[in-house]
Amino acid sequence: MVKKSLNSTNIPIFVGYQPRPDRMYAFLEGKISGITPASVVIDCNGVGYDVSISVNTYTKIKDLETCRLHTHLSVREDAMVLFGFAAEDERVLFRHLISVSGVGAGTARLILSSLTPEELTDAIVSGNVPLLQRVKGIGGKTAQRIIVDLKDKLSRDSGMREILAGPHNTKKEEALTALTMLGFNKVLAGKVVDKILKEEGLSVSVEHLIKSALKVL
Repeated sequence: MVKKSLNSTNIPIFVGYQPRPDRMYAFLEGKISGITPASVVIDCNGVGYDVSISVNTYTKIKDLETCRLHTHLSVREDAMVLFGFAAEDERVLFRHLISVSGVGAGTARLILSSLTPEELTDAIVSGNVPLLQRVKGIGGKTAQRIIVDLKDKLSRDSGMREILAGPHNTKKEEALTALTMLGFNKVLAGKVVDKILKEEGLSVSVEHLIKSALKVL
């Protein structure tokens, strides 16, 4: 229970109040100054915010001049990282994921770049461990922990229930940029992307390239 009291300067303070720095920014709205599949710079009245995004969010905002992103501020000892989401349901899933022991913000973004919010919700609710294990860095124990911790929460939440084609080299570079920013080795990622392009043709989208690569890397 939060109780009101006075300090030595007679300024009211609230005993028991717990600040939430991750809720400092509810959303950002402004002009897209620069964007990659892993991050976007939002110009808000002359101030540029560098926001980390998932591939899903990139797909939704990449062709817009302005956008609104629901945000979450991740505060660590060595850095503060602002994450942005085109839809509220993706932010809700992100916050659910980072509440699971062993799942950090970077891993949560990687999961949301590998699966759509709908696919992820279905996988958790149905207990689909193999699908979660397809995400880089997610082993059997972590996948099971995610399901155990979140299945009931998502089951109760009824609200949780193609990128334009460009030149081949541009697609490859955009995909490689996203994959390296997600922590993968560029040389290895390049070989995987080349293989996908060779097997599936040059008409595949950047989003498909990234998601297909994430299943292999």
